[in-house]
Amino acid sequence: MVEESRQAEIVVIGAGPGGYAAAFRAADLGKEVLLIDRDSELGGVCLNRGCIPSKALLHISKAMDEAERLSKMGVTYGKPEIDIDQVRDHKNKIVSQLNSGIAQMANARKVEIIKGLASFVSNTELKVQTDMGNVSVTFGQCIIAGGSTSVALPGVPMDHPSVLTSRTALELKDIPEKLLVIGGGVIGLELGQVYAALGSKVSVVEFLPTLIPGADQDLVKPLQRKLNKQFESILLSSKVTAVEPNNDDTLNVIIENNKGEFREVYSKVLVAIGRRPNTNLIDIKNTDVRIDDKGYIKVDVYQRTSVKNIFAIGDIIGDPMLAHKATYEGKVAADVASGLPAAFDARAIPSVVYTNPEIAWAGLTEKEAKNDEIPYKKGEFPWSASGKAMILDASQGKTKIIFDPETKQVLGVGIVGPSAGDLISEGMLAIEMGADAEDIGLTIHPHPTLGESFAGAAEVFEGTATDLYVPK
Repeated sequence: MVEESRQAEIVVIGAGPGGYAAAFRAADLGKEVLLIDRDSELGGVCLNRGCIPSKALLHISKAMDEAERLSKMGVTYGKPEIDIDQVRDHKNKIVSQLNSGIAQMANARKVEIIKGLASFVSNTELKVQTDMGNVSVTFGQCIIAGGSTSVALPGVPMDHPSVLTSRTALELKDIPEKLLVIGGGVIGLELGQVYAALGSKVSVVEFLPTLIPGADQDLVKPLQRKLNKQFESILLSSKVTAVEPNNDDTLNVIIENNKGEFREVYSKVLVAIGRRPNTNLIDIKNTDVRIDDKGYIKVDVYQRTSVKNIFAIGDIIGDPMLAHKATYEGKVAADVASGLPAAFDARAIPSVVYTNPEIAWAGLTEKEAKNDEIPYKKGEFPWSASGKAMILDASQGKTKIIFDPETKQVLGVGIVGPSAGDLISEGMLAIEMGADAEDIGLTIHPHPTLGESFAGAAEVFEGTATDLYVPK
């Protein structure tokens, strides 16, 4: 095996959204940057087997649903014919184009790339296992963007071909007749809707009493009503105690809840119960970097670890495990490592569930306000009063803004309905700018749009709404 030694001013471990953002930012600031990733293509989990491919498939499933709903408006299409190979190729083409774009940007910035598995030897040295042999890398500063991996479920044979993770589910090898999704969170519901649209009979088992536990349940209700029609069953406060393979590659699943224990046979099972940090993969124990009891790396507001020359960003430092959070952190780490003043000082981090309908929220939720006894008032605008929502057959949606009762500033925003993930950006800007209800209500919004509902929610709070009658 070839042994090679290298030196790097700044080395970045992981080429996901946070990693390549950090590498590119540091390079733009004049640093010599080495970017290491174990995958053959740049982009990390998000691009290659997460955010991008799942949203490409969700777009298809949403378009299919909209075409079906047109029958209520006088336009009827025949039953869709699905070419799973072409669907897969479409998804892969989008991923490939973005892979190529990131590689071109790396090349333009003269960011050097090593494809291999990086592990720490000390606070200043890495070993990278590549196809050509081991590479020893001595660095001045390091930014860890090692990401996370799907959590396995005890009692489930994760190596069985009929047991899927979020990664293998996106490969779309086939469309199972009956699919069980274990986990009623964001990933499970998004992929469940994709497979339901493509023809699978989908069931969901969630251990907690609600779907998407982190979101306010008034936002989840419109989605749950939709899922009740799309899915075969939704079992809350239930757990899978065993998954037993059958000779025909189907799976015998034992489910337990307050009604007792029962068995069901499924073609495939998708395990989507969360993710864990990839700390062990990089041998963090060989450094003085501190981690918590769950394996997450501890950092300060500068993204610096307990070792002055080592930074960490993204999934590997903890929740929320979101690409846009990692990107923000990556730029902070690159700036600080390059000698610029920077810190993680965002007031909020937006969350989006890209189901149909979408759910998005940012800042303080009602659930958090009640649990933490934080005073608040809210303004809600039901989309049943929105002309654009009625046009889109989305009258079950709504926009909710949570305000400080004294200053009337925006503390949080929640939206459910089509394009909620796009609309939440206005809420984020309002939170970051310290906008109050009057700022929003007096901002002219175009009509007819879903964005009007944001101003409408502020007007409801202010008592100035004219599109609704709100008794004093």
